[in-house]
Amino acid sequence: MTLHDFLLFALPAIFLTGLSKGGFGGALGGLAVPLLALATSPKQAVAVMLPILCLADVVGLKAYWRKWDTANLRVMLPGAALGIAIGSLTFGFFDERAIGLLIGVIAILFVGLGLIASHPAPRPLHKGRGTLLSTLAGFTSFVAHAGGPPVMMHLMPQQLDKVRFVATVNLFFLLTNAAKLVPYAALGQFSRDNLLLSLMLAPIVPLGVWSGLWLQSRINHLWFYRIARLGILLAGVQLIWRYL
Repeated sequence: MTLHDFLLFALPAIFLTGLSKGGFGGALGGLAVPLLALATSPKQAVAVMLPILCLADVVGLKAYWRKWDTANLRVMLPGAALGIAIGSLTFGFFDERAIGLLIGVIAILFVGLGLIASHPAPRPLHKGRGTLLSTLAGFTSFVAHAGGPPVMMHLMPQQLDKVRFVATVNLFFLLTNAAKLVPYAALGQFSRDNLLLSLMLAPIVPLGVWSGLWLQSRINHLWFYRIARLGILLAGVQLIWRYL
């Protein structure tokens, strides 16, 4: 594949990552790795994306500083740590294809059930469900950067204010992605070529984040959640298409 062909897939993937992080809490970010995988191998795509994800988390942090939901994070972060630990200890043992298909099916079912239930009332934080879904998010995030759907399934029924929602998701994944750096390095994922690709694509990240911030400030609560659900649906379809 030529450099032109690589950039044809890679640049939209990185821009979409920043856009999703800046405006929609990563709801559209599930499309990035499958899109990047069209330009390189899936394994390399996952390795290249981790520094990009970390950068997007940091760039968007200032806009959402101290606007996150602390009660949710207290439930979610221990679960994510457990999921990352399971992912690192079982690296190469679980079938990535089966995991991707499972998350894709769950994401589509979640959106479908949400459409059937017309205007459901906001649900309170459920610690057990939050811990379980956050553990799943930590594990799938480690394996394939596919932690978005489980996190959305935990947070969206609560119908948080859109700024609080994005701030909570962004801080969750900032800490989760940072925690993945050490095991990824230990597993040899950060080769010279992978790091150079990440560095080459990094300038696109701020542009995507700022575009997401601009877009999110111009839509109301209802449309924010509609777009977030659409992002989960597309991510689910992409996962099934990629691994079927």
